[in-house]
Amino acid sequence: MSSIRYYKLFDMLARRGYKKTDLKLEVGFSTVTVAKLSKGESVTTDTILRICERFDVQPGDIMEYVPDED
Repeated sequence: MSSIRYYKLFDMLARRGYKKTDLKLEVGFSTVTVAKLSKGESVTTDTILRICERFDVQPGDIMEYVPDED
């Protein structure tokens, strides 16, 4: 199954000196939302928008579409 990966988000955070848990403070996310991002699970477009606004990035800067290997 195709998926969206958020490794770019966590790479960007690390470059800027943030940890995954800082998303809770910086953007006001719950632990569940941060866990979903970490696991590559589905999140809302509002979640993506809030990250983009807070860190001044585009969606493609923080996530990547990964197609099936079929």
